[in-house]
Amino acid sequence: MIKSAIKFYRKYISPYLPPSCRFYPTCSQYALEAIERFGTFRGSLLAVWRILRCNPYCKGGFDYVPDEFPSLFKKRK
Repeated sequence: MIKSAIKFYRKYISPYLPPSCRFYPTCSQYALEAIERFGTFRGSLLAVWRILRCNPYCKGGFDYVPDEFPSLFKKRK
């Protein structure tokens, strides 16, 4: 359902808005890839974090979906 909403946005809403994403791939493409790779819950978390970073105060640039889900806690050696 979330993927359908993103695809709807990309097809029917996004073409009528000026380009504003500061990252590559776009936030909507990132969200689709993250959900494909990590499932609905974890992929959506990554997508929301990405959208929060996509603002005028962020430089932007290349930001691909990570190969592994990032951990909040680092393992100690």
